[in-house]
Amino acid sequence: MIATSPNRVNINVRAQYVEEQSAPEVDRYVFAYTIKIRNVGTQAAKLLTRHWVITDANGKVEEVHGEGVVGKQPYLNPGEEFQYTSGAVLETPVGTMRGSYDMVSNEGVHFDVDIPMFTLSVPRTLH
Repeated sequence: MIATSPNRVNINVRAQYVEEQSAPEVDRYVFAYTIKIRNVGTQAAKLLTRHWVITDANGKVEEVHGEGVVGKQPYLNPGEEFQYTSGAVLETPVGTMRGSYDMVSNEGVHFDVDIPMFTLSVPRTLH
């Protein structure tokens, strides 16, 4: 038997370039990312805040802190998931994002959920 942690959350990320909102001639590259947050633990939890570190190919770093995601603080029972789409604007055709969510369980335990680094890239830019 495998014991499941009371506070365990899986993150799945999909990113894409938004060509129609981008303007490469003025160094504006728009990306959308869709994140699926799934509570695979044994206790319900609420997402309180987010922290993002966005880095472009020139090494420019932008940090974003805020409450919830897309104006919501989703509450997830065990087995439930929440999906949202948001965006980022870079000055280069390639960059990365990574971050974390601060969550709290029904028991009042705060825990961080790491969002592994993912790439933002204009198609056919990376090999």
